[in-house]
Amino acid sequence: MKDFFKTVLAVICGILILQVVGFFFLMGLIGSAAATGSKTVLPRSGVLDINLSDYALAEQSQETSTPNLLSGSFAMGRTVGLWDAVRAIEAAAADPAIRYIFLRPDGGEQAGMAAMEELRAALLNFRKSGKAVVAYMEMPGNSSYYLATAADKIYMSSYHGGSNTLLGLTSQQLFLKDILDKLGVNVQLIRHGKYKSAGEMFVRSNSSAENREQYQSMVDAAWSAYASAIAEAREIGVDQFNALIDNLALNFPEDFLKNGLVDELMDREALVQKLCTLAQVSKREELQLVALPDYVSARVNSLPGRTNVAILFAEGEIVDGKGVGLAADSFVQEVDALRSDPSVKAVVLRVNSPGGSVMASEKIRSALDLLGSEKPLVASYGDYAASGGYWISNGCSRIFADATTLTGSIGVFSMIPDFSKVAGKVGVGIESVSSNKHGDLLSLMRPFSADELTYMQASVEDIYERFVNLVAISRGMETTAVDAIAQGRVWAGNDALRIGLVDEIGTLKDAVIYAASQAGLVSADDYRVVTCPAVPGMWERLLAMIGSYREKPSVLAGTPMEPMERSLRGLLKENRPSGVFARMPYCLEIR
Repeated sequence: MKDFFKTVLAVICGILILQVVGFFFLMGLIGSAAATGSKTVLPRSGVLDINLSDYALAEQSQETSTPNLLSGSFAMGRTVGLWDAVRAIEAAAADPAIRYIFLRPDGGEQAGMAAMEELRAALLNFRKSGKAVVAYMEMPGNSSYYLATAADKIYMSSYHGGSNTLLGLTSQQLFLKDILDKLGVNVQLIRHGKYKSAGEMFVRSNSSAENREQYQSMVDAAWSAYASAIAEAREIGVDQFNALIDNLALNFPEDFLKNGLVDELMDREALVQKLCTLAQVSKREELQLVALPDYVSARVNSLPGRTNVAILFAEGEIVDGKGVGLAADSFVQEVDALRSDPSVKAVVLRVNSPGGSVMASEKIRSALDLLGSEKPLVASYGDYAASGGYWISNGCSRIFADATTLTGSIGVFSMIPDFSKVAGKVGVGIESVSSNKHGDLLSLMRPFSADELTYMQASVEDIYERFVNLVAISRGMETTAVDAIAQGRVWAGNDALRIGLVDEIGTLKDAVIYAASQAGLVSADDYRVVTCPAVPGMWERLLAMIGSYREKPSVLAGTPMEPMERSLRGLLKENRPSGVFARMPYCLEIR
């Protein structure tokens, strides 16, 4: 019997060892393949193929070959950074090997609206070179069609798949008060600002009038930017375009053709023949399509330069401590490194953040102020630069935003749940023993007294006042004027320009050129653009993935309750229920 157990144990150990060795061997093969694949050889004559259904468009480029430890499979692909995509399009305009751009915008709905705005501007600039942009669509949507209108010609599939989502922008809010009441969860919300609707989903059954007002304003402003650009490109009136949308007049491909929104309907075979004709080749086999990620690898990363202008990406929720993204301690190290690097002559802070921890925002703002006192520091706003995102960046010497950027949200809040009723419902008794009267203030197991609410409100009011004063000093405004446009309200880029929260509607490239000029670098040949922080490598992402499996999986995943669980988990993260936050009400997904 002993020999039997020894044999079984040996077999189990052997299997485990083989799995570990096989895993690392496979990872090595993937790494070798990635290294080999990075040496892209471009054809002497080809077409730059921008196919947004093949890869994601994000702030920074990233290889996304990562293992799924549960299924044993690998996800292959790449995330193309917006800056790299824009530079690739710019390089293609001057590259005699690129005849034209073939744009396939289907899939663009997954990218942010501001990213679409900047990519569209790059395509319009490309056309100034005399080369064409040709678009082909199968599933028109709000963002994808908006991008397609940057093309000289828009071709559309002649097949009707019932997948037209060009219906105007919309966004939905979730309100959980009723179900939380049934569960016995009492969420205590302390905030300043009638528009600071962070937490409303937990304390209301529907939207407040102020929140509804700002929501409608943001959606209208974003759609106005889209609709006016589309109407101008297709040479129709904005009212006419909106009427087509409102009357559901764009159902079939023939509707798009009849109303002048596309130039021709064709199947895939006819499309290939059209592409061959434009590329001046006779056969399909001679048509050389160069994928955007390959062109980025071959051309963009080797652009010449002498000194550096750095793009510092501030992306994600602002949190305390160390880590990737906008973890304050790690991000401050990046800022300090740029400040002490003599090769970096100017910095563009690219913000794509809805905000987060006030303490973390203070740390980052302080480090950026030091950087800005020594080198030109310019801000460029992506999809979001709101609340804490605006806190850290409004001190920059000039702020560029896209028309569809969501910014402002100058306000703060604190939100502490009380689970005492839940405990009572499930038969759990709670008894606190404290050395002082309010020792269990943040225990989450009793409601606040009137004095305690006053205490918490005073903290929120103090931080709000500091926020308003920071903005007033940085933007050269009176505090009363800032307070009038603050109150937690979120503004779209065009409106933010009108009220003085930003200086210019412009792209990331515009911000880079301006920052370089402030450093005395007039010609693009005078400098090289570098980006930071460094994108985590495959092994770093793998380790993070392994760590994520240690967390208890969500039992509410895929249900309407999942956002509530995510929000409550974030609220209780790091056992800091008393934290005060400068954050947007939610990450708005306007589709």
